[in-house]
Amino acid sequence: MVIKSAQLETVCGVTSTLPKNNKLEIAFAGKSNVGKSSLINGLLNRKSLARTSGTPGKTQTINFYNINDAFYFVDLPGYGYAKVSMKEREKWGKMIERYLNNSEKLILVFLLVDIRHEPSENDKMMYDWIIQSGFSPVVIATKLDKIKRSQIQKNVSIIKKTLGMDKDDLVFPFSAVSKQGRDEIWNFIEENM
Repeated sequence: MVIKSAQLETVCGVTSTLPKNNKLEIAFAGKSNVGKSSLINGLLNRKSLARTSGTPGKTQTINFYNINDAFYFVDLPGYGYAKVSMKEREKWGKMIERYLNNSEKLILVFLLVDIRHEPSENDKMMYDWIIQSGFSPVVIATKLDKIKRSQIQKNVSIIKKTLGMDKDDLVFPFSAVSKQGRDEIWNFIEENM
């Protein structure tokens, strides 16, 4: 995929009305600090289009990035961050649920998990929630550069088992540092648009 243009077009907060887009949408979900912004920047070959932060829980809105004026990347708020009040987390949950249930142009949902760790309860809930919303989540295992090559298969197996995935379900290991996995993710997106 040649990225000619990419810009943040719409930001939706808790009380915002979701945009009625006429272009396809590809959403990215994952817990705070899993690397959603780094993945989006990596896929788009941009350094800081999606804001990365050392502070988990930074994305508190649904951000729509217009790519090539052809489709959207949709960055959903990170979940599971302890320093945010329970009330605030519930609002984010309702916002994500409203988006998943109401977007008419959503075609793909990627769930990001950290390849170094077994998926959390929140990851499992989000995986199930995406399925209940009528989508087949595709998992991206981030932070690939933080483990040894010999650990990749074992860790991917743990992720699949913990989330209750079928053996044929896709997990794309990805490194924001080396961009390993970038081409595979783009190929998958292009095949499914």
